Amino acid sequence: MREHDIVIIGGGPAGLAAAVAARKEGIKDILILERDGVLGGILNQCIHNGFGLHTFKEELTGPEYAARFIDMVEAENIPYLLNTMVLDINKDKEVTLINREEGLTVIKARAIILAMGCRERPRGALNIPGYRPAGIYSAGTAQRFVNMEGKTVGKEVVILGSGDIGLIMARRMTLEGAKVKVVAELMPYSGGLKRNIVQCLDDYGIPLKLSHTIVDIQGKERVTGVTLAKVDENRRPIPGTEETISCDTLLLSVGLLPENELSRSAGVDLNPVTSGPLVDDSLETSTEGIFACGNVLHVHDLVDYVSEEAAMAGVSAASFVTVGQRTRTDFVEIAAEQGVRYTVPQRLDIEHMKDQITVRFRVADVYKDRYISVYYDGKRVSHKKKRVLAPGEMEQVIIKKESLSEFPELKKIVICTEVE
Repeated sequence: MREHDIVIIGGGPAGLAAAVAARKEGIKDILILERDGVLGGILNQCIHNGFGLHTFKEELTGPEYAARFIDMVEAENIPYLLNTMVLDINKDKEVTLINREEGLTVIKARAIILAMGCRERPRGALNIPGYRPAGIYSAGTAQRFVNMEGKTVGKEVVILGSGDIGLIMARRMTLEGAKVKVVAELMPYSGGLKRNIVQCLDDYGIPLKLSHTIVDIQGKERVTGVTLAKVDENRRPIPGTEETISCDTLLLSVGLLPENELSRSAGVDLNPVTSGPLVDDSLETSTEGIFACGNVLHVHDLVDYVSEEAAMAGVSAASFVTVGQRTRTDFVEIAAEQGVRYTVPQRLDIEHMKDQITVRFRVADVYKDRYISVYYDGKRVSHKKKRVLAPGEMEQVIIKKESLSEFPELKKIVICTEVE
């Protein structure tokens, strides 16, 4: 059985940033495992710009952003295996993998960084009536076909779901000569960034219908149309509001799910809200020596935040390898309440925390003129007004170690929204 100090599962933006950060901390024995034939992950098919404004202070396309980190990995001579599928991870940090060159192999790691990313929710999860005709794609699959394989997927398009991928594909399909007839969204608000609504829909005159869903798909061999209906406050279709729209293609942008089958096999506790691991401020999971970062932890809106978070995971894994498991103390719970859906991290080790940590979170609905408040054991210590809060935009608060000195017996930190 081969052994490595740090094994990173996933060679996308999170895995690459984690590897570079761990190497800069002095760890020589690092191995990246990637199931695709190239490094870079999902960024390779994201040919639009808008990446890197925080990390590199310039606007890059997805492949350009990935290339920056691939170059860093190459410059540091960090080894990686491509076309390699990880089949299992156990609590002893033994990684079972398979590829053509080596067959079935087991690697023992001193620390593991989970960076597997996320996947799209499929049609089967939506329970839409109708046959299974050709012409139905997840938005990410269509993106890969169009951007990487040079294929067209349709001429008359309806998109269900207004997540960022769906919005971006509305623009992309328009630029490819297709007619995007409508983007329908079940919720009363868009799940994407405001800038993507403006740049991808408004600029091209593509209508966005909120509080609408698809109740039927027509066609047997190929999609011929879909039926939209308005939904009530319980997200149930309202009879009499049906509208049939002809199309030959349906793109689904109905949510992303962190890829955590391997996390489960390793005994990692998962958050029921994010479907990602529960982590502390060092991004260590409930299984000792296993860390998580990027979209496998929670779905991000900006890849720059993925890289920042992954660098922290790389530093933490490096510390685990060189210093060993830090002595467990009583963790302080970080709780999401009153309009905040979840936080990452979910617990804080005050004794070993850095001078400050960033807590990221998403809100549960669209709120206007609300405050983001932070409470330490019931005492409000932060109260900042935001003009607009939306689920599609990730928010964050900074917790400084010095601010905790007045609360020696602190048990719980609450992050919430308030009207006043």
